[in-house]
Amino acid sequence: MVKIGNIELPEFPLLLAPMEDVSDPPFRRLCKAHGADLMFSEFISSEGLIRDAIKSRQKLDIFDYERPVGIQIFGGDEEAMAMSARIVETVNPDLVDINFGCPVKKVVCKGAGAGVLKDIDLMVRLTKAVVNSTSLPVTVKTRLGWDENSINIDEVAERLQDVGIKALSIHGRTRAQMYKGEADWSHIARVKNNPRIQIPIFGNGDIDSPEKAVEYKNRYGVDGVMIGRAAIGYTWIFNEIKHFIATGNHLPAPTIADRVEAARNHLIWSIEWKGERAGINETRRHYTNYFKGIPNFKEHRQKLVTSDEAVDLYAAFDEILQKFGESQPV
Repeated sequence: MVKIGNIELPEFPLLLAPMEDVSDPPFRRLCKAHGADLMFSEFISSEGLIRDAIKSRQKLDIFDYERPVGIQIFGGDEEAMAMSARIVETVNPDLVDINFGCPVKKVVCKGAGAGVLKDIDLMVRLTKAVVNSTSLPVTVKTRLGWDENSINIDEVAERLQDVGIKALSIHGRTRAQMYKGEADWSHIARVKNNPRIQIPIFGNGDIDSPEKAVEYKNRYGVDGVMIGRAAIGYTWIFNEIKHFIATGNHLPAPTIADRVEAARNHLIWSIEWKGERAGINETRRHYTNYFKGIPNFKEHRQKLVTSDEAVDLYAAFDEILQKFGESQPV
């Protein structure tokens, strides 16, 4: 068993990474149904929360079926981070996560996300401000450092643990790498094996198959793995990894019927959450991933990404089932 404060997770938990414009409640619900053990909201701007920005507030929506679930915040100002942590606490998540890893320019330019990697003292002060302002467990997601000449994750891990974080997720790339190249987990393993480190250490970066999850589990000794891009359009990856760890065998690949069911549920839950128009728009970006690899699918994909009525989309799903068969794996 892995513990984050008072939260009990199974041995070697699988975490869904917080992803902007992806990790919303309908997507998290699918991931939970397919085996994710801990999930996080999309990252939320501390300044946006304090200004009562509608988009930031909507990202606070969490539901009991998701638990345990964390809300992730980012920012570069201690007072704003402390205040936003208190706002987050009012919706009663299981934990608060701080984003020190987002490499996107518009976040970094504000001295937030991975922008804080250049200033460990600031990172520590921001973290302490959040820890001191909430009774919830506080966790952090970060990267190895700003670039390969300033990899500082060893010092970061020790100092953040010292100010009270309960777990650390490390993406095995620097900010300079963005999402390019290969994630280097040797640095994550070094943090995990540091005798001073007592909190759970989760690895993130490039886990895209059951084999790789098992290989990295054994090679690097982390407490669990966080999965991001590989879950987009393929939420089955969580149960596939769990099954492979337990048995050494693969689960059958999802069938066309499985894919249609996932896409349909995603749409239904998005509409329930945001209303028909917004729900349809939010779900569009996922269809290409759900039906990736199906030959002669262009006409159906076009229908899915251009239809503006839910009834037309449900009809399109039925057509896909009829044409491609209910049991055919892809």
